[in-house]
Amino acid sequence: MRGRAVGSAILVLLLCAAPLHAADRIVIGSKNFEESRLLAEMFAQLLESRTKLQVERRLGLAGTQVCFEALKNGAIDVYPEYTGTGLVSILNEKAEGAPAKTLNRVRSEFLHRWDLWWLAPLGFENSWEIAVPKELAEREHLETITDLARVSKRLHGGFGHEFVGREDGLLGLQRVYGLEWKSVDHLQQALQYQAAKQRTIDALDVYSTDGRLILYNLKVLRDDRHFFPPYEAAALVRGATLKRHPEVGAVLGLLAGSLDEDTMRALNLRLQEGHESEVVVARDALRSLGLSNKEGRASETEIRGTGVLAYFWGVRRDLGRLTLQHLGLSAAALVLGALFAIPLGLWLERRRRWAEAVIRVLGIFQTVPSLALLAFMIPFLGVGTVPAIAALWIYSLFPIVRNTYTGVRDADSKAVEAATALGMTPGQVLREIRLPLAAPVVMAGLRTAAVLTVGTATLAAFIGAGGLGEPIVTGLQLANTAMILSGAIPAALLALLVDAGLGWVERRLRPAGLEVQR
Repeated sequence: MRGRAVGSAILVLLLCAAPLHAADRIVIGSKNFEESRLLAEMFAQLLESRTKLQVERRLGLAGTQVCFEALKNGAIDVYPEYTGTGLVSILNEKAEGAPAKTLNRVRSEFLHRWDLWWLAPLGFENSWEIAVPKELAEREHLETITDLARVSKRLHGGFGHEFVGREDGLLGLQRVYGLEWKSVDHLQQALQYQAAKQRTIDALDVYSTDGRLILYNLKVLRDDRHFFPPYEAAALVRGATLKRHPEVGAVLGLLAGSLDEDTMRALNLRLQEGHESEVVVARDALRSLGLSNKEGRASETEIRGTGVLAYFWGVRRDLGRLTLQHLGLSAAALVLGALFAIPLGLWLERRRRWAEAVIRVLGIFQTVPSLALLAFMIPFLGVGTVPAIAALWIYSLFPIVRNTYTGVRDADSKAVEAATALGMTPGQVLREIRLPLAAPVVMAGLRTAAVLTVGTATLAAFIGAGGLGEPIVTGLQLANTAMILSGAIPAALLALLVDAGLGWVERRLRPAGLEVQR
């Protein structure tokens, strides 16, 4: 009966954490920057207004490879992508040729290899460019990236996390132009502009459709060696999705050729400096194109520019939903961790020569960056709650196993000897003596694992698992303190509440008469 009850509890937790699947459900993904989220929201609203499909959003996924793996594995059905990114970052081919040649190349290869379809481009390119403060450009006579290479050894670069590691980004740029920097900082896009304004960096990567180019005193340098490939924006869709729902291609095709670079700069500026929600901006963009008359989802829309308290009140419903998601992820991982780690700790206590080696191996997982572990799960488990729970479960194991093993091993030797002398079997000694005496130490490991799990779960937003990481990630993109705090404060409070609840359980499990040594 106890095992059945535990199984039921786990099932409830997983259902709380995971979304329901349906045959008529379409999952829209996006990368972790403003324009990608905006285009994905436009896709979602357009499908909601012109089809009967249930649309689920997985916005803010951590970069190209995460989105692409999610699309291949069927965790998402469509996301906005750029042809140059598909050519260089995914196909690993050289950037060359006109926009039409690049589009035809990625279309044919993606269809042949993965049955993924590039729909008609949306009408604009969002190319990477290199910009410097105008004052620096005038002083050093900088017009091209070749000019920049002449003085780059004296300059501080500040580039986006993905740009730094891409062959069509900083890696290839340094090789083609011979750029060498005094130092390079890895920054979120919104922070790059602030750093350039404060002159803590001298050069940064920008997008040709970035609205902030209108406001900041920057000069875009000409790519005189034609390093950057064409980056036409288009919807990238699974072939299986189009076979199942051909209306998806037809509806998204309405956006073909409808957006130009000036329009995108204006829309992006509303997100970046106006602190508007992508929900509102996408709704207005579709209305201006005559493609939708819907009011759009209620969200944090018009209150992004208000004070912190007003913002919290305005998004209280979203915060409640995200808090439940966060709690579901954390609880599922912690329960699964306890069910595995406590028996493992007990088993190791009876095989002590292997114990330290096994525990050290588990400790190695604690050194793996959380986001890297989450990304590693995607090829095997897709995106969403399942890989998030799996990664959080791995992180929960070490403190629980360590404390279980230590607590049982160091249980009062005199009490164990007395129980053995009375004729109790090893199993009875474990159940009746060692485990009760070790309970406070085991619970201390659970409490540590719980706090770590609740904190780490904020990163689950990067793989579309939801939770309180969503407003933190979006707030970092927009440099919006109120939005960041709307996720960080509830996550911190949730960790404190979970720790307090487990502390109460620990006190209840403490054997009568067992005092804490001081």
